[in-house]
Order: sequence, then C-alpha cells, then structure tokens
Amino acid sequence: MDSALLLAGLAASAFLSATVLPGSSELALGALLRARPQLWLLALLVATIANTAGSLSSMWLGRRVPPKTLPPRAAAWFGRFGPAALLLSWVPLLGDALPLAAGWLRLPWWPCLCWIGVGKFARYAVLVVGLQQLGPGH
Repeated sequence: MDSALLLAGLAASAFLSATVLPGSSELALGALLRARPQLWLLALLVATIANTAGSLSSMWLGRRVPPKTLPPRAAAWFGRFGPAALLLSWVPLLGDALPLAAGWLRLPWWPCLCWIGVGKFARYAVLVVGLQQLGPGH
C-alpha cells in the first residue's frame, strides 16, 4: 500500500479518535509503523496534528453551546488549571470531554491549542519510542 494512503488513513483515524466518536488512533499508528517503520517521524507528526485538530473541532463545538454555570467541582478544576488542563486531552474518555468543556467555557484558543498539542505529541512520542524498542514483528 502507498505510504501517502497509509498516512491519510492515520490522519483520519487520529482526527476522529479525538472527537466523541469511537476510535483508536494508537492502533492505526502501530499498524502503520509495523508496515513502514521508516515513516516514524512523519507518522508522529501526522497523528499529532490530526488528533490536535480533532480536539479543536470539539472545542469549536463546545463554543456553539450557550454558556451556563459549571458544576462547582468542574468550575474549580478549570479555574485552577485553565487551558493547562487540556494537557490531559489525550486521556481516554476524559480527554474527549475536556476540549468540549474548554469551548463551552470560552477558554482562549491559542493556549488551548498549545496544551492540547503538547499532550497529544507526548502520548504519540511515547508510543512511537515504545514500538521502536519492541523492534520489528511485534
């Protein structure tokens, strides 16, 4: 299969996995790296950018909802951490809700983009390094 097609599939999987739709971009990344280990850097960048874009689309959707008062615990948590809370946007289930909440709370775009991107990159980088340590055939 062509490398460009594999990367496009990874991008689609990573984007959709960052929304409320079910998906596992980690499996797509692992399959791509098994088929084309030399694409590790490009795959890391594609997965990070597409997954970040998916979270930003969720944030945009959250901004479409009229603002209301958050439950006190959630308000205190976002009040304490602000956009830095989005560093955890990679965490399964919780990570899907964080960008929605950030959009709903009208948190600023640029800091949110940065924190989301850092979290997504770190998660994929750990996965890529781990897969490289396993070597071919695993």
